[in-house]
Amino acid sequence: MNGKKLFVLMSMVCCMAAARAQQRPYYTQYIMNNYIINPAVAGIENYWDVKASHRMQWVGLQDAPVTTYLTIQGPLTKSDYDRETATSFHASGENPRGPAYWRDYVAAEPHHGIGFTLLNDKTGPLNRFAAYGTYAYHIGLSPHTNIAGGVSVGFTNMSLDASKLNFGTTTVDPAVAGSGQINRIKPDISAGLWLYSRDYFLGIAVQQIVPQQIAFSDNRVYLDQGKLLPHLFFSAGYRMQFSDDISFLPSALVRYVTPLPLGFDINFKLQYQDLIWLGGSFRYKDGYAAMTGINLNHSINIGYSYDLQTSQLNTVSKGTHEIMIGFLLGNHYGDWCPRHLW
Repeated sequence: MNGKKLFVLMSMVCCMAAARAQQRPYYTQYIMNNYIINPAVAGIENYWDVKASHRMQWVGLQDAPVTTYLTIQGPLTKSDYDRETATSFHASGENPRGPAYWRDYVAAEPHHGIGFTLLNDKTGPLNRFAAYGTYAYHIGLSPHTNIAGGVSVGFTNMSLDASKLNFGTTTVDPAVAGSGQINRIKPDISAGLWLYSRDYFLGIAVQQIVPQQIAFSDNRVYLDQGKLLPHLFFSAGYRMQFSDDISFLPSALVRYVTPLPLGFDINFKLQYQDLIWLGGSFRYKDGYAAMTGINLNHSINIGYSYDLQTSQLNTVSKGTHEIMIGFLLGNHYGDWCPRHLW
């Protein structure tokens, strides 16, 4: 196969994955699992948080992206702050996450956090599998404010299924077409900072810190042009109490990958006590999303989101579905919500 033709194919696929400013996969419910964006979040709660997510993007479009991940993160040692009797039933009386609770909020004690991530992202003939281990440290800055720093180290395996390459009547180079699964394993490092308090959070993270050349051919054109680039993420959120039972949680995420322009999301989440939530998201030059979720008990929660594109993809796509299930291992509070990520 002509080297230029393979380069065109790879460029088209990479553009799909990097549409709207990034090579890394998109998530809609990252506000329910900020750890998938920022490694500094590892160990932020007083229990082990397990999240599993499956995202089907642009349903109805052949070979559209499908992303699945599993994250596990928690503190190395558990403290006894705010511990109450474990129960499988919602605590009676006033809202456990009401104004009285937040008046008594105190920063967490200094502690270590660890985490682990498995991720698979498939788009057409391309598949990306990644595994990371994470270390984070949390320290108090004031009676109500903590800052955490974290780093994730692992590897990414980029694979190309050459049997799916199809150029119609054009003859494909047998050395490529007959090579089956072509794998390229690269080291991967991410790092982040996370500032959090009872009313707000601010975060910055860098994924793919070390640029990596990626090629599925020895042709020099790929070695010069194919590269995994660093991704910058800026996060911010604020908690507002509308009433004793309802809280309003607006947040934003800004993405930057040179040389592409900034991309950003604006999100909101309405939460009733620590039971159910409704939310929405606007992604610049991409579309809108709606999400909902419920805490089934103090150990299990479920979330679902639906994205609708405003671009021309909407003419061939039936939207994007994402489902997430969470397990809060060792959560023995009388209320069911996260304490520091709300």
